[in-house]
Amino acid sequence: MHWEKRTSGDNGVRGAAGAHNRRMHVAAVPLGRPLPIDSALTAWSAREFAVERPRVAIPRTQVQLVVRFGPAARDGLDIHVLGAQQTVRRKVVRGVHRSLVARCGLGSCAQVFGVPASELVGRIAPLESLWGDAATHALRERLAQAGDVAQATALLDDAVARRIDAAVPCDGRMRVVAEAARQLPNASVRAVADGLGLSERHLRRLFQQAVGMSPKRFERIARFDRAIRAARENAGATWASIAAATGYYDQAHLIDDFRAIAGATPGAFLRELGETS
Repeated sequence: MHWEKRTSGDNGVRGAAGAHNRRMHVAAVPLGRPLPIDSALTAWSAREFAVERPRVAIPRTQVQLVVRFGPAARDGLDIHVLGAQQTVRRKVVRGVHRSLVARCGLGSCAQVFGVPASELVGRIAPLESLWGDAATHALRERLAQAGDVAQATALLDDAVARRIDAAVPCDGRMRVVAEAARQLPNASVRAVADGLGLSERHLRRLFQQAVGMSPKRFERIARFDRAIRAARENAGATWASIAAATGYYDQAHLIDDFRAIAGATPGAFLRELGETS
């Protein structure tokens, strides 16, 4: 299989502030497919690890599928489900392997994996524990035959889309969550709830079920991600200007969030990312 470091996608909400890179359409999606957002997979990345090295994982609000190819993976190819993360994870990647990481659409967890997102927050679960041995084995067999990363991504997208097809179609609640997620970068939770005709309590309950966290926590992680991207894309920007542009009250607020989520100051964490990417 031909591999190279590649990424594509967004933050799970089409048109959301902070979306970056051209979206890769890995599979045709027929009209009428009962998707909670716009597609089965909203982002993907592929990496090759030839030596043992430290890695830093930025927290994500979406559930992700992680496929590992190579000697470090069980039987040469394994698949895990990574629930939404609320803090930075640090680990040492051991053994030679290639990995494909794909993010599922926001709010699609119950349809794709059969459990609410709240059950997977902070967890790493073997796919067979959610899909069963037969379905996981069939996907592993198809992925093992993939000729390149694009084909592997298309196969993964198709498998997720088929699960969505077979699931109970999403109802309006998931679309409410998607709309709220689009609005949160520019409005308070109360204002978003009022605009959608909901109480704050009802919106929190919907987010907890669909995303596995409160809307306030969701936006905190999304804002952290926006700040990191802004800093990496503009090396000359000050943290004060980044704070103002990405939704923080001020630089002190940004620093507090970085300490809470990354366990480091903004500058130190950015250097750490540079050293481990």
